[in-house]
Amino acid sequence: MLIKRILYYLVGVAISSVGVYFFWQKKKATFDYGMDARTLKTIRIRTRLFTSTAINSMQKFDIDSLKISTILNNGDVDFGRGNPREKPCAEYYITGKKELKKVSLLVKRCDSSATIENVFFD
Repeated sequence: MLIKRILYYLVGVAISSVGVYFFWQKKKATFDYGMDARTLKTIRIRTRLFTSTAINSMQKFDIDSLKISTILNNGDVDFGRGNPREKPCAEYYITGKKELKKVSLLVKRCDSSATIENVFFD
């Protein structure tokens, strides 16, 4: 009798899990719980500005705003190289992944804007 109950429970959990998966996938919900993910999300939702230094570096290394957006979507935040506790605007050093792993950004995040201060190509 106990084995039947466990089997019914597992079948119900499996069906519910599949339903929840498809439901959340259609809503395009994100689960930004890690430190990197939260930081990148707060940078992405602010108005994005570029300094003249960043624009010159982007032109020099042939980096467009789409590549910057890709880095801000799935990059790695190096909290040791930035200054996340600086007031009023925190500074973050973000490195790209995969084909953009040699591109790094210095971003200053303020209350209403995120300014790309510089673009580095290692």
